[in-house]
Amino acid sequence: MSTEAPRPLDGITVVSLEHAIAAPFCTRQLADMGARVIKIERPGGGDFARGYDERVRGLSSHFVWTNRSKESLTLDLKREEAGGIMERLLETADVLVQNLAPGAAARLGLSFDALHKKYPRLIVCDISGYGEGGPYQDKKAYDLLIQSESGFLSVTGTKDDPVKAGCSIADISAGMYAYSAILNALLLRQKTGLGSRLDVSMLESMVEWMGFPMYYAFEGATPPVRAGAAHASIYPYGPFPVGGGATIMLGLQNEREWRVFCAQVLRQAELAEDPRFISNSLRTANRDDLRALIVAAFADLSIEQVTQRLEDAQIANARVNDMAGVWAHPQLQARGRWSRVDSPAGELPALLPPASSNAFAPRMAPVPAVGQNTDAVLASLGYAPDQVAQFHASEVV
Repeated sequence: MSTEAPRPLDGITVVSLEHAIAAPFCTRQLADMGARVIKIERPGGGDFARGYDERVRGLSSHFVWTNRSKESLTLDLKREEAGGIMERLLETADVLVQNLAPGAAARLGLSFDALHKKYPRLIVCDISGYGEGGPYQDKKAYDLLIQSESGFLSVTGTKDDPVKAGCSIADISAGMYAYSAILNALLLRQKTGLGSRLDVSMLESMVEWMGFPMYYAFEGATPPVRAGAAHASIYPYGPFPVGGGATIMLGLQNEREWRVFCAQVLRQAELAEDPRFISNSLRTANRDDLRALIVAAFADLSIEQVTQRLEDAQIANARVNDMAGVWAHPQLQARGRWSRVDSPAGELPALLPPASSNAFAPRMAPVPAVGQNTDAVLASLGYAPDQVAQFHASEVV
């Protein structure tokens, strides 16, 4: 695919007052699709996510993941002179995204109500932990806390211990809903000519994802049990040890697959008629007995042998990869899903956006250093070199 083909968001300018993950993940998706994303950072340290770790040749793993293809503008929003710079930015912007502390954007005069009359086409996307209004409006929110408040921890982990997700799923969910909401707002603006305000809550994003366990526990019913890496209400569905110390992940979805699994994988066709296991509900209730039979059947087989039996029977299965296994995953390699992006630490691998298009190539541009684009952005706003120098001297930027 030619990198010269027009992208869906070419010509769209996004100004982002962002930190951590939710808003940066949202705006990175916009940048991938061609939008110009101007990331406003604190002079000096910048986005505090830059300091989370140093695992990517001295750069933060979180920051590298969520900030490619952006322009970094340092700006001290508490300084009076910053107001004029923000005005020039917003005059040509299509979208303002912010996930500052609750109420901070409004105190800076950057609420939708304050901006809409002056910039009627501007879309304002506010991302917060709990949304505007309600008793939790001003409560601090981080990913783990929202995983807890949303009920995710109550259904994830082992019988004895709740376990958080190993990646920032509350931030990711809010970032993805913000991304899709901004696309919707851009489409709506084509019809109305007006920008709109988007209020995206991490809590509501995660509760939407909790639809299955919530309805499973409808009207006081028993909620799903924490089942480790297994499924709470479908069995067999989860990890099983095989010979040699490896683990295979498999999943059955219906009674036809159960009969095939017994006959072709376990090679115990009669098990399909065992009264303990003749329905999914019974297999789930008697999972300990069934697990012991499956583990015994796999004990003398290698992972390759078990995988082949499952494939021959067309039973869904997977290896349990670690991160090294994912980096080297043959499917990602075969489909050419890795690209390269520049960064302050040199060229780095980067996964292409998951939704491929035959019409355009996504932007895969550098991860910026703090303030790397400050002078260029100010020049594009019409500031003369001596004015830019004065901004630097007075530490506005």
